[in-house]
Amino acid sequence: MQNGMHTDRERCVRAVQSKDARFDGWFFTAVLTTRIYCRPSCPVVPPKPENMTFYPSAAACQQAGFRACKRCRPDTSPGSPEWNQRADLVARAMRLIADGVVDREGVPGLAARLGYSTRQIERQLLAELGAGPLSLARAQRAQTARLLIETTPLPMAEIAFAAGFSSIRTFNDTVREVFALSPSELRARLPRNTAPSATPGTLVLRLPFRAPLNPDNLFGHLAATAVPGVEEWRDGAYRRTLRLPYGHGVASLAPEPDHIACRLTLSDLRDLTVAISRCRRMLDLDADPVAVDDQLRTDPVLAPLVDKAPGRRVPRTVDEAEFAVRAVLGQQVSTAAARTHAARLVTAHGDPVDDPEGGLTHLFPTPDALAALDPETLAMPRTRRTTFTTLVTQLASGAIHLGPESDWPETRARLLALPGFGPWTVDVIAMRALGDPDAFLPTDLGIRRAAKELGLPSTPGALTTRAAAWRPWRAYAVQYLWATDSHPINFLPV
Repeated sequence: MQNGMHTDRERCVRAVQSKDARFDGWFFTAVLTTRIYCRPSCPVVPPKPENMTFYPSAAACQQAGFRACKRCRPDTSPGSPEWNQRADLVARAMRLIADGVVDREGVPGLAARLGYSTRQIERQLLAELGAGPLSLARAQRAQTARLLIETTPLPMAEIAFAAGFSSIRTFNDTVREVFALSPSELRARLPRNTAPSATPGTLVLRLPFRAPLNPDNLFGHLAATAVPGVEEWRDGAYRRTLRLPYGHGVASLAPEPDHIACRLTLSDLRDLTVAISRCRRMLDLDADPVAVDDQLRTDPVLAPLVDKAPGRRVPRTVDEAEFAVRAVLGQQVSTAAARTHAARLVTAHGDPVDDPEGGLTHLFPTPDALAALDPETLAMPRTRRTTFTTLVTQLASGAIHLGPESDWPETRARLLALPGFGPWTVDVIAMRALGDPDAFLPTDLGIRRAAKELGLPSTPGALTTRAAAWRPWRAYAVQYLWATDSHPINFLPV
């Protein structure tokens, strides 16, 4: 699927007529006769093709005067896969908008983070998405408001400000305009047996994804590498603490056949949008598994692996700087040893938090906190100690910034310039922290072992040449190759 799919009218009409859920989030169908917009898989009878028009974003539909369908709820579609597979300005801007930057810092803050003028940002987003950053953020606020209305007993005034609206009037007007219902009418439509969560600050919701999704390596990896105090696997769910703009939170995420069951406990509800965005990003829920697997199946060696367990995702992170630190701690040591190193740092330098369910005790330490520690207290070889202290100093000073807006090639170059940073460390950070879907680990021991067993070239250079056919999805090929091993990262915990 190519960028700008909404312009391919014939293809969009076919997707709508077949109610193909794979295209949810790629484009939106606006119906000229009813002034309603839907996701492609809307269960109602499809409109006549001459009454359909297509938009690249919900915000563009809203800006054109269409309101959201009450049946298919297009605002709850998975996000477009475009923003996770591209590294250009628009994709980086969309990742930041999803992370709530426009609500917190305005369009000037968004532009400053990207290093462009506000005019350039607005022009490019408008050209590609049919809406500027304010409209895109507004659509996101409307979605957050709906979620709070339907999942909490909070008064509407509290919901308005938690969702990021500047006034109750704006909140009321936006909800009515987008959903053709007032906030109180939205809540009244809930089934009688759907009682909102009564636990203060706790929300229960469903995170949608495009099928198929194989949870084994995704949750297996997160659970097997979990840092005590920060992460745990409990009762079929991965749980972890979250450091958020307005406070902290605890996320509980469990795989279900058609969604991820998500429970969020937040110290400040204004962090809801950011928490959801980061959980989705960590679980790679906006991926397009059909496109990925179709490409990898073209290799006869990978095809049986894909057919056996399709829909593997790349396990990512909720905190890019944290992952970079943990990647250094994991250099040339076992998974268990890396967890032990990280747990010591968490106990000594992490911020304590209250977990209503017990088990989680801390937020992972900030780069500032780690930059202030005494290097002699680190139980690791001197060369790795230097690598660690250099990284945290660079992160704390802002000389290296890891975030949704990171420019992948530039960040790779900066990391490679640090002492002790070789291709493996940089590529694992690119894959799991920056989200580069084409990051590849030809020097990884598990990859080389899998390649040898499968009859693929096992030397890094030859394997990289062979892997050119897997682009732009080499990070997903890594998951399929790793899965040939019996390591705990490949299995859901019992």
